[in-house]
Amino acid sequence: MELEFEKWVCRYLDPVIRDTRSEEQTQEIRLGDGMPDVGRVIGAWGQVILRGKEWRGDIVVLSGGVMAWVLYAPEDGSEPRCLDTWLPFKMKWDLPEGVREGEIRASCLLRSVDARSVSPRKVMVRSVVSVQIGVLCPDEGEVFVPGKVPEGIEMLKRAYPVRLLREAGEKAFQLDEELVLKDSDPVPDKIFCSQIQPRITDRKVLGDRGVFRGSGDLHILGRGEDGQIHSWDLELPFSQIAQLQQEYGPDARTDLLMEVTSLETELAEDGKLRVKCALVGQYLVDDRVMVELVEDAYSNDRELDVHTQQLELPAILDSRTEDIFGEQKLPVEASRVVDATFLPEQPRMRQREDGVEMELPGMVQVLFYGENGELMTSSVRLELDKTLETAPGVRVDGEIVLPKRPAVSLGDGSLELSVELPVKLTSSTRQGLDQVTGMTLGHEKEPDPARPSLILCRVGDKSLWQLAKSTGSSVEAIRRINDLQEAPEPGRMILIPVS
Repeated sequence: MELEFEKWVCRYLDPVIRDTRSEEQTQEIRLGDGMPDVGRVIGAWGQVILRGKEWRGDIVVLSGGVMAWVLYAPEDGSEPRCLDTWLPFKMKWDLPEGVREGEIRASCLLRSVDARSVSPRKVMVRSVVSVQIGVLCPDEGEVFVPGKVPEGIEMLKRAYPVRLLREAGEKAFQLDEELVLKDSDPVPDKIFCSQIQPRITDRKVLGDRGVFRGSGDLHILGRGEDGQIHSWDLELPFSQIAQLQQEYGPDARTDLLMEVTSLETELAEDGKLRVKCALVGQYLVDDRVMVELVEDAYSNDRELDVHTQQLELPAILDSRTEDIFGEQKLPVEASRVVDATFLPEQPRMRQREDGVEMELPGMVQVLFYGENGELMTSSVRLELDKTLETAPGVRVDGEIVLPKRPAVSLGDGSLELSVELPVKLTSSTRQGLDQVTGMTLGHEKEPDPARPSLILCRVGDKSLWQLAKSTGSSVEAIRRINDLQEAPEPGRMILIPVS
């Protein structure tokens, strides 16, 4: 006789693509009429803009570009001038066979941007963008639940708390602000370039809503009324609510990946800064799901054929943010530092037998006035790394949270650089759980007259379930006769009643 099991569906999101790619773009800029010839390129800066994420049949496409600015010293010795351009990029990823729907998450980093003069009237700009992409698809696992079970069948039931990705989506919003500089800041006369980095300070799940707060950290490079080049830092606070697909309990968490989709900065005549910025928050919701299943079964009265299979779930084990620090010296003579930028690459994760080696290379670029008063830039490569201990079968993914601006101090014949880089680390595994999916009841067993009704046994490595199954008893009977409230300690003598 077949004992039917019902099915309970456990739904989750499964990461089917985790990949990092870099793409280089070049663009030639011609100087406009009235602009003086290029004498020397001072430096270049950029802002990555994410334009779109598309799901096209069996591929996903990511498009965007780099807003780039080039500062140069004219050949006629006049004040520095700034050029701007747009360097578009497009990347494609092939989807696994059979995957037709899901969510795309993308983290875009500007790895480098530089420029050189091709002629007195032309400048060549080059940028490298690094994109870390994740494609998540809806999937489900089947948990088999027994219906009415005849007497005499013992079942080993267990409940496992498993943290799974449950939902992904986006919340797009705009910031339109007029900002007033501090009285202590230099008064700006002209803006050369502006960059913004979204920073999340608080995030949570409240029922069917995802709530997050933060600010856009705006960084501006320009010329002050004093004729000198300066940089300014301002904040654009924001608070947003994303409507979720379902209601969650207190164990649910949300994670956000912020990207910039547009940026405009204007300097008004009254000295105020007008900033228009569009952002998109790519959120993930994970929740603790209690998976209850039958792991084993037996009968002391009749033959029992147990059908089993493994339930595999992409479980999240841990998620935390660590700050990685690095120091470097830049051998230049400087009288004043104007600006410093750290351009990190996406984390490189190398799996080892006993853990994961994480490499975080990047480039630090510093704009400064030399001892002779000349404005110039210099850069140095910085190699950050960290070793993480993990158990076998555990995957660790790294995601840069927000590259902070380097701290720069004047040294004796050098600039001393200090970098702090927050990295989010997520540990996951493909957790396999054995479960009983059905049973076939056979003939009744013939009683054995020589079989003892009570066995004295010393507890060893076997669990109570294993002892009961091997001796023809039950866990409940062993607990009752020995007055056990919990598992007995190894070496203890216990009585085992035999059916």
